[in-house]
Amino acid sequence: MASHEKKTNKAHEEKIVENQELNIWEALIPVIVLMLLLAYNIFFKDGEWFGGYSNHYILLAGGLVAAVVGLFNKTSAATMLTEVLDNLKSVLLPIAILFLVGALTGTWLFSGIIPAMVYYGLQVLNPSIFLPASVIIAIIISLATGSSWTTSATVGIALIGIGTALGLPGGMIAGAVISGAYFGDKMSPLSDTTNLAPAMAGTDLFTHIKYMTITTVPTIVVALIIFTILSLTRETSGTADVSELLTVMDNTFNINPWLFLVPLAVVVMIVLKAKPLLALGTGVALAAIFAFIFQKDVVAGLDASWSTALFNMLFLETSITTENATLNDLFTAKGMLGMLWTVLLIVAAMIFGGIMDGIGALGRITKALLSVAKSVFGLFASTVFSCIGLNVVASDQYLALVIPGKMFKQAYEDKGLAPENLSRTLEDSGTVTSVLIPWNTCGAYQSGVLGVSVADYFFYAIFNWLSPIVTLIVAGFRIKIRELVVREA
Repeated sequence: MASHEKKTNKAHEEKIVENQELNIWEALIPVIVLMLLLAYNIFFKDGEWFGGYSNHYILLAGGLVAAVVGLFNKTSAATMLTEVLDNLKSVLLPIAILFLVGALTGTWLFSGIIPAMVYYGLQVLNPSIFLPASVIIAIIISLATGSSWTTSATVGIALIGIGTALGLPGGMIAGAVISGAYFGDKMSPLSDTTNLAPAMAGTDLFTHIKYMTITTVPTIVVALIIFTILSLTRETSGTADVSELLTVMDNTFNINPWLFLVPLAVVVMIVLKAKPLLALGTGVALAAIFAFIFQKDVVAGLDASWSTALFNMLFLETSITTENATLNDLFTAKGMLGMLWTVLLIVAAMIFGGIMDGIGALGRITKALLSVAKSVFGLFASTVFSCIGLNVVASDQYLALVIPGKMFKQAYEDKGLAPENLSRTLEDSGTVTSVLIPWNTCGAYQSGVLGVSVADYFFYAIFNWLSPIVTLIVAGFRIKIRELVVREA
């Protein structure tokens, strides 16, 4: 590790020497401008300054400011362009995986895999264990869809209605749903944030997911224990009636256990350490085959030839209409097209980060951060509070991953820490805490969809507020903190 630190520090210092005139305040100018633009967008433009791509344009504007700072301090345009291209090359694989994930969600919907998970999941409901069962159902659906938002907008709404009928407080039910939804969202290879975090940190998808279990599994276990105690100590009335939802799904899809062979095959490939593209590609191919074997009526309902239907599943937004409005939201897939927003955000972040790196700004900021966060724990704590702070200030979950990810990447390398330490911390503090901020896009969405204020569900969103605490405990006691492996030339 000492040898690695010597090499990386030497390279780091060389980059700073290339631009000796750049001081810390000049390095922070693009970041400050970025924060001001984000604040203006949030408070004066309701987050729609440039339509749905506001954050993308703001990141590019920050990159333009960084370029001006660089030119003023005698950094050539060629140097900045080289860093941008290197950054873009580094995320080609994550981008390919994201597009494949989009195809996977489409084929898993039309093959009946996602509906089957919902169908069997809803049948485990029982009034005496309603809260932990709600957590588990939300986990299953969000793992299958890769989306906490879809989970809340579908089974979440259903569980709120059922739980309220049983006499349970809305905040308690919402907290259970959100805890499960964000666990699945955080751990699913189909989730955009689960792909975004390792892309920013410089590790691969499955290494990231596996390393997250160190903090994520204990956190969800604690949440389940608390929800079980709450369920067993509260009196309920009525029954958990999900018959209508089950009937609609049964009438729409051919639901059977054979469908689970597809996700099982993907899990086996992941365990056997197959390449992410191969594992996810296999999931897409098998699901497409299963769609034409088991769901002939569903595919026929698309009013298109089989080749066109397959094209739509893979690339475009398609939906299946049922008798239940709640299920209609769940049975909508956006294919590869649905991943375009996240892919373009990554590209914008790489351009901003590349220019910042090229002018030596990230090096200066990293050096300043390391002078304050001298210990490993201090580095983890700085990351946690930066992510939470950006969730508060920028009001966007993605930026809470992108900006700290780019800023702290070099710092983790300089400490001899593997990139999965950073990617896990980004998720433990950036992804899950967004829903706890009322004005954050995630907090506003979940509150609006579930009909429960953030203040009411905050305490019961146990998984979400406990996650950053657990990651700090793990860092403080140096539990399985993975060091950077340096391969000898």
